[in-house]
Amino acid sequence: MRHLRLIAFIAPLLISIPCFAQGNAKADRVVVTKSERTLTLERNGEPIRIYAVALGAHPAGHKRQQGDERTPEGVYSIDARNPDSAYHLSLRISYPNEEDRQRAAARGVDPGGEIMIHGMGSAVSRMGPLHPHLDWTDGCVAVTDEEMDEIWKLVDIGTPIEIKP
Repeated sequence: MRHLRLIAFIAPLLISIPCFAQGNAKADRVVVTKSERTLTLERNGEPIRIYAVALGAHPAGHKRQQGDERTPEGVYSIDARNPDSAYHLSLRISYPNEEDRQRAAARGVDPGGEIMIHGMGSAVSRMGPLHPHLDWTDGCVAVTDEEMDEIWKLVDIGTPIEIKP
């Protein structure tokens, strides 16, 4: 009888360990799906977190040049972290890549850059839960400050990011 009580006590603890471990595991891939306005952190092909996002003010299509307010599409990586961002915290996306530069050069335009995943900061925090319904960035991917705190902890420099239409 004593063993049954011990098993009844320990079993729920053992069941919760994998969930807790995965919840704190670093992401090995980031996927932004523009049409769904989501950012998904993945580990070993499985989602570990999903966030609602705001995008560039003109989100349809791939970023073509500086100032078009589009969020790029393609495969990039996280290549820098900014703890002093005007938008709380930010992770820089490696846009433009060589292909982006060549396309822009062929058209005689600047491809732009400094595309980030970032929080809202004090300037736009009033939007609160409306933020994913109001594409307001210049091409970045925005989440709430609280969500950015979590993403900051789970995403390292070098993590691949795929931005899908």
